[in-house]
Amino acid sequence: MGLRRLFVFVASCFVTLNVVAQTSVLHVGEVLAVPGESPLKQQTIVISDGVITDMQSGYIEPSKFDADAVYIDLKQQFVLPGLMDMHVHLQGELGPKNDSEMLKMSNPLMQMRSYMFAMRTLNAGFTTVRDVGSSGQEMYAMRDAINKGWIDGPRIIAAAFVGITGGHADISGIKPEFMEFLDEQNHTICDGPYDCRRATRHAIKYGADWIKITSTGGVLTDRATGTGQQMEMDELQEVVLAAKRMGRKVTSHAHQEDGIIAALQAGVASIEHGTYTSDSAIQLFKQSGAYLVPTLLAGDTVVQMANNTDVLSEAQKAKALKVGADMQGNFAKAYKAGVKIAFGTDSGVSKHGINAQEFLLMHKAGMSPMEAIKTATVNAAALIDMSDTLGTIAVGKQADIIAVDASPLDNLEELLDVDFVMKGGKVIKQ
Repeated sequence: MGLRRLFVFVASCFVTLNVVAQTSVLHVGEVLAVPGESPLKQQTIVISDGVITDMQSGYIEPSKFDADAVYIDLKQQFVLPGLMDMHVHLQGELGPKNDSEMLKMSNPLMQMRSYMFAMRTLNAGFTTVRDVGSSGQEMYAMRDAINKGWIDGPRIIAAAFVGITGGHADISGIKPEFMEFLDEQNHTICDGPYDCRRATRHAIKYGADWIKITSTGGVLTDRATGTGQQMEMDELQEVVLAAKRMGRKVTSHAHQEDGIIAALQAGVASIEHGTYTSDSAIQLFKQSGAYLVPTLLAGDTVVQMANNTDVLSEAQKAKALKVGADMQGNFAKAYKAGVKIAFGTDSGVSKHGINAQEFLLMHKAGMSPMEAIKTATVNAAALIDMSDTLGTIAVGKQADIIAVDASPLDNLEELLDVDFVMKGGKVIKQ
């Protein structure tokens, strides 16, 4: 066979393979198509070019939709929409080697590790994540490569940190000379409203989908600066306004009541952690429609670390034992009061790939399995303005679909071991 004929033959095979992969037909035993509604049994789901094009009761012969359709048998499994985690940090994982990694790990190597963490997350059934604080250009590159289909990975909504000098978003725990060096490269640390306006615009210029502010101190800041309000009201308001002008939403890390209230008054779309959510804050949540992203898994993780390891400094341990222990009870209070909840773990504090453990902690705090699943599907999609394409299994939506052996409505631990993952119509795990 001549070179030209060989090229034509290979190309035709490639085209044929693409055609075969264009339509998939799933026969599913039970499906929670819309979390919050009753599951359906014995359904046929048809997917073309990554989008759900049909869904019918009963098991319809795949060839009736496409003679070359790919058939996927999920008759013995429980199917639900791809899960969504609204608070991850894909570029790291809390551990004893963090200091040496900061000194020794190159940015390209960090990027490769980030991809490993991203795939662990995807294989755990989380097809969409909101990364709320990473080294921007590397995270934007991975987001864009996934969106272009160059590599597999969860859909990434990338947020950039905007914070004040010495606050939770700023550098801590290293010698001053190294901090000075890193300060020169950090253009989203700001002081005063006009500087915070500049920092917000800078973050958006370089690719941020969202802005994340830190209205209070944080547990893992290696300074004894507390977890109360740190950003001033005029700074918070200016960040929210600058982001709004450029079509972006803002979320705020916040632990103590004063910082939660200030961030909500400034107009943020969500609060991360919300550890000490008071009655006044609950009222503001409900008035504004903002979401609480509770990150109970992070609280549980830092308590365990403070009690059983030397990973945390003394300043971090003191905050971890107090804040981490209080998270679950305050979450229960906010949930029972009717605050809207979106699922988030703070993975990177906890290990990547165990995100579903958050469901168990939410359930322990009083949330039903159905409501817990809804936070990671319907609610999360609404928070990131993607309800038209994600969050449920319906005609016209992206084919983000996972499957487990039995109903997680009966036992949420089923979500700890996801057997099948499809993202955008492509089978990732089977």
